Parts: sequence; structure tokens; C-alpha cells
Amino acid sequence: MPASPALSGVIHLPFDEQIDFFRRKLNLPTERYDDIRHAAHDRAFIVAGALKADLLDDLRQAVERGLTGGTQAEFNAAFRDLVARHGWTGWTGQGSKAGEAWRMRTIYQTNLRASYAAGRWRQLTDPALLARRPYWRYIHSDLVARPRAAHKRWGDARLTLRHDDPLWQTIFPPNGWGCRCRVMAVRAPEEGDATALPGWDAREGGLPPGVDPDWAYAPGANAATPLLDIVARKLVNLDGPVGARMWEALEPALEMEQRLALGDMVDAAIKKIPAKGHAALVGALSPEVMERFHGATGREALGADIWLSDRDLEHAVRDAKMSLGATLPAQTWRDLPGLLRQADVYYDTANDSLIYVFEAGLEKVAIRVNYTTKITGASGRRKEKANFIKTGGAIDGIHSGGQFIPLVVKKDGGGGT
Repeated sequence: MPASPALSGVIHLPFDEQIDFFRRKLNLPTERYDDIRHAAHDRAFIVAGALKADLLDDLRQAVERGLTGGTQAEFNAAFRDLVARHGWTGWTGQGSKAGEAWRMRTIYQTNLRASYAAGRWRQLTDPALLARRPYWRYIHSDLVARPRAAHKRWGDARLTLRHDDPLWQTIFPPNGWGCRCRVMAVRAPEEGDATALPGWDAREGGLPPGVDPDWAYAPGANAATPLLDIVARKLVNLDGPVGARMWEALEPALEMEQRLALGDMVDAAIKKIPAKGHAALVGALSPEVMERFHGATGREALGADIWLSDRDLEHAVRDAKMSLGATLPAQTWRDLPGLLRQADVYYDTANDSLIYVFEAGLEKVAIRVNYTTKITGASGRRKEKANFIKTGGAIDGIHSGGQFIPLVVKKDGGGGT
């Protein structure tokens, strides 16, 4: 499978770590290329000026085809087609052949180089490899037509630093536009290898010469820090109504990451990997549920966040008979965020909990969200109550009235019977 000529000597064949890094990014609409910077690129796919979700998704798919064997020419053809199809105008580079060629090349090659570097970071930081080769050596590419003097100096000096040297957070390539340098793992510095960055004194501050400010980060180093975790940490410490509005605004952008995180947890339960006491954020009470809960109870919910712990999931997936019915299939747990959004919601007065009722396949399913579980947030602040899913299973229906007060029931059918 040939590489793009522009990337010859840098990217030969796509590899799993590279593709996985790219696929785990979130689509993020932006107006300018610098709306996000540095490590945030590990978690977000952006194309400056692409604000519509369907346009951004089509651009993403065109780039991904390049990761799995496509070429610059194929991307260019796809780019022109989707620009016309979506009626996208006003983008930087539009209006001249040179400008359009520059923009298409920038989008395509930047994503391929960054994903390649991120995949290499993941390979190089594999614990087994680090145990054998804990040092990294900077390799300059001789294929660059106009090499940066600093990059060439680092390569000629055989710059070799420990993998955990803070400098790698800044100079790990690509560290500039068009940079094709790379890093290789070695056992230790050899005689004559530079063990400090030539031509730069860290005490002077600032960036080392040769590092572009836009690339002063290590692609892939923050790929394991999900944006979903950041949002979850914020939700834990927000009052219920505020958290509900925040989640409503952010959920569309976080949907893919949420699905991946929950899927990993379900996979672990299916494979009988012991639970570690972790929890996945699966949703939040909507502002409408918040308002009606207050009307039904006279009090505010103390939090909007809804969680599923790996221990409860382990119990549910493996062998438990839930109080509301038979064990749910694994796929229902994978699809839980979307199912909760579609669900009818009831307040169970007898158990001070919420019941989410939805259709899953041919079955009607109820999920009980308990209001008595305590949780410690990332900040260390202890909340008196948080919303954890405690039971779930197939049911015949929930009867409105008496013990169950309907909060939100869809017009097109629902859990009530």
C-alpha cells in the first residue's frame, strides 16, 4: 500500500495505534484554527471554519480514508465534492488554485502527521518497550527541502534523552509545520550523543529555537485524558440545575467519547476482568426532569450526573437477576446513554428514586436511578447524594399514579400502562 509522495519517508503504512488515535477524537466545530491549541488536539478533530456537524463529519471521513490507504489526490477530490455538496463558503484558501491546494494539503497532511506521531508515542510508551529501551533519540529527516537548522542540529548531535524528560513534551516531532522528524527508542545514550538540547538554555525560558508555537506539544501524550473526564469532574461539583443545562449543551460533542468509555467498561465485564471501582458517566437529568422533580418533591436534585459503576455493571452483565426483571443484554448497557435520552421518567415515591423506562429491541426496560449513593468528586469534595444506576431489567410496564409519579412521558408511547 503506497504512501502519499508528500509523506514519503515519514509515514509508510498506517498502523493500529495511529488509526485508533484518530478514531477516538471528537468532532469539534471551530471558526479559527487556533480556537483550540496543543494537547486539546489529541481529543478533538477540527477543520477551521467547519461549523456544521454533517460537514465536519464528512471531512473527518475523508481524512480517515487517508489513514487506511488513501492518497492526497483522493482526499482533494472528496474535499471538492463535499464543499460543493454542503455549500461551504468563506473558508481560508477559497478562491484560488494555490490557496485551495494549500488548504487541502494542510488539512490532510497535518492530520496524518499528527496521528502518526501520536501512534508512535503510544508505541514508544509501551511499558514493555520502556523497560528495555527507556531513552529516545531525535532523528532528523533528510528529505525536507528546507530543513530547520535547529532540527538538523539536534539530529546531527544524536540528541538522546530519557523518555520522561520534560523536553519531549515540547520537542516531540512534528514540532513545526512541515516537520518530518521522528523519534526512536534506544537502550541508553552512546558515546558522543548529546544529552542536553544543543543551542538552548532552559533557564532563558520560552520555546527552544525551531519549535513552532502551534506545535509545542507532544501529539498523543494526552490522548488518554478524555474530555469526558473533564466534564464529569465539573458535573460532580455543580448544583443540579446548572449541571443539567451544562450537560444538555455538551452532550452532542461528547457522545462518541461517552460511547467508547462505556463500551470499554462493558467489554471488561463481559471478559470477566475484575471491577476496579470505576464509574462511567452515562448521562444527566434533563432540565425538564429537574424542574418536574422539584415540583413533585418540593426539593432540588443535588446533582444532574447519572453514573454506572463497574461493580454494578459486572453484577448486571454476568449473572444477576434484577429486582425489575431479567438480566439485560450487554448491548443494552452499551446503548444506555441514547436509551436514557429517549426514556419516560418517573419518580418512585416509595424508594426516593427515578425510574427510566424505554424500549430496547422487543422489550420494555426499566432502569432505577438511586438517590442515596454518596460519591467523592475529583476535587475531593464529598457530595451527599449522586445518581447511580442500581437496577435494570425487562418489565411489563410502570403504572402511573400511586407510587410512581410521571415526570416526563413521551407522547408517542411510553413506559406507562
